[in-house]
Amino acid sequence: MTSRSRWKAWPSWAAMFVVLVALLAVGSTRDSGPLNPGDRIDSISRRVACPVCDGESVFESRNPASEAIRAEIRASVYDGTATDNEILASIANSYGGKVLLVPSSSGFDALIWALPAAGLMVGLVGLWFAFRRWREEAAALGPPSTEDYSLVEQARQARSEHVDE
Repeated sequence: MTSRSRWKAWPSWAAMFVVLVALLAVGSTRDSGPLNPGDRIDSISRRVACPVCDGESVFESRNPASEAIRAEIRASVYDGTATDNEILASIANSYGGKVLLVPSSSGFDALIWALPAAGLMVGLVGLWFAFRRWREEAAALGPPSTEDYSLVEQARQARSEHVDE
């Protein structure tokens, strides 16, 4: 690929990246529609950890502490004045922030969601620069010489002798 064709290709890659980010943003924020109260209770209780069980959600646990939290969620849902996030915030205030299985997507907790994506992007950009540099270094060396080919052939013969033993 020549440098001229590379300059022509980057806008299409940038456009694909923008479309991908837009689709991910729409998909992650899309609402599935109104839920009935039972579905809301189940959804909220799946996002809250049992305070005395290890690794279980309030939805799965039959512990009395989980039953109490489920009753609190049920009362808040049937009261109809609080959103799901407000109910989760109330439970986090009552039982501590560690009771939430899914961290919030705002404030300091947003870093939990953003850092892996940022790390992936930094890694991909770093690989792109490394591959580009290696390609330029290989092009600067020129085509392989006959000495290079003979060296490779010697290594292959030595390896085949070692494998046959």
